[in-house]
Amino acid sequence: MKKTLILIAIMFFGMSSAMLAQNEEDEYVVTDENGDEEVIDVPEALTLEVDSLLNQYYSQMYLEQGNDCNFTDVNPTFDTETYIERLRRLPALMELPYNEVVRKFIDRYSGRLRRSVAFWLGAANFYMPIFEQALETYNLPLELKYLPVIESGLTPTAVSRVGATGLWQFMLSTGRQYGLKVNTLVDERRDPIKASYAAARYLRDLYRIFGDWNLVIAAYNCGPERINRAIHRADGEKDYWKIYPYLPQETRGYVPAFIAANYIMNYYCDHNICPMHTKLPAKSDTVVVNRDVHLKQIAAVCNIPLEELRTLNPQYRHDIVNGNSEPSAIRLPLHVINTFIDNEDSIYVYDAENLLTRRDIADVDDSQPIYKAYKRKGYSRGKASRRGKHVKAGRKGRHKVSGSKKSRKNKSKGKRKRRRR
Repeated sequence: MKKTLILIAIMFFGMSSAMLAQNEEDEYVVTDENGDEEVIDVPEALTLEVDSLLNQYYSQMYLEQGNDCNFTDVNPTFDTETYIERLRRLPALMELPYNEVVRKFIDRYSGRLRRSVAFWLGAANFYMPIFEQALETYNLPLELKYLPVIESGLTPTAVSRVGATGLWQFMLSTGRQYGLKVNTLVDERRDPIKASYAAARYLRDLYRIFGDWNLVIAAYNCGPERINRAIHRADGEKDYWKIYPYLPQETRGYVPAFIAANYIMNYYCDHNICPMHTKLPAKSDTVVVNRDVHLKQIAAVCNIPLEELRTLNPQYRHDIVNGNSEPSAIRLPLHVINTFIDNEDSIYVYDAENLLTRRDIADVDDSQPIYKAYKRKGYSRGKASRRGKHVKAGRKGRHKVSGSKKSRKNKSKGKRKRRRR
């Protein structure tokens, strides 16, 4: 992959006749024309309120509410044909059909989550160039760039209730399978660039298995094994909408949520949603270190906010870049690169005794006699123990353990019997 300067996104950043009723905040109940009910879980990222998203550093520093938007905060409604026509007009290779489940998610985005959509539209300026480049590298449909919207709410440090992590919500095993390093200090699932290329490879491999993009999206959510089981239960059908009843609850809502995300990210103006304004951050580049360094050392010597460094390098879980293990990259604002190079030695020694406390050698204090906290009863030298064992000192401090008195008597009786024979 070519080394390029990126405007840093990393810096921060039968269903048609169904009747639907919202049961709780995080699920829908689907009642079909036969009266059967199905429960659909809402993807976890779509349950987050915008206030939690706005606590992120990059949103505080580089996103702001637009003051020039003249839209009224009213969500208009449209007829079915309008939704169908708008989805048809999207320049997409993937199938993006309309049905009442999709409609419910469109209503959720344009209603309850309209402030979150405004945030996503602003954050998209950071992240979409990264997603598009990764997808383009593997010749995948660019509409897949909206997957992280429903996966993580465009939050690189997001962790789901089952442990999926990062913008693309990789599970630990899948992340490692696609080359993402995870250990105590580093979690590359949180690296926007590396995780995006890993996700593109994973999506490519899923398409080679299923040959249908809706099934690929579903498999990305619940795993290919569950999709294969659903296909088997549906007598070999490979249409997402036909295997739908056999899917897990969340996966039933996952593809409709993805289709609705494509809709709302393109037709937000028609729903009077004002995007947050983006103040694009400075360009960035990376430096490679071969020694351990703490982000606080860089922040202090290079005079850069620590939170900005953390946002640029979300993969470092405890602010420690473990260059001693292997050469490690640190992403910095472009104007800080030369400062880092000129002051590299000063950075490594700055407050190192407090920030990098892991010792290479630990001296044992043998100036005092070893203190024995207690002595087990019956285990003193030269005395019989509670278990009837006899302990005595041998040469060079070794101990020789022989049997109890009773066992020695039995042995001596055995010897006398053998002699009599």
